[in-house]
Amino acid sequence: RVTKEVDSTSKEAKSFLKQQEKWQSAAPAAFPTVSGVKRPSGMSSLLGKIGSKKQKMSTLEKSKLDWENFKEEEGIVEELAIHNRGKDGYIERKAFLERVDHRQFEIERDIRLSRMKP
Repeated sequence: RVTKEVDSTSKEAKSFLKQQEKWQSAAPAAFPTVSGVKRPSGMSSLLGKIGSKKQKMSTLEKSKLDWENFKEEEGIVEELAIHNRGKDGYIERKAFLERVDHRQFEIERDIRLSRMKP
């Protein structure tokens, strides 16, 4: 079982609340009630629990949840955000390497062209 805390205004929270409302509105019609207490029938209730399919979690979703939990437990959420914004971020390093490679190509091209003209 995985528990996840989300903002009450997020899409995920709203869809969860809609599901809960559907379950609550469908439940009284599905089960006979005695003095306001839901009492499901014995055998059909057991078969319903056994036959219901559980929502499977993909490896990516599980990894994402594990990573989020690890960041919260270690208290490194802010540190990671600061690090990724700075010059030490992956995207910044890739852009720097591409600029250097392009500049080096232009220098070599200029040298080749200067040798060919005479």
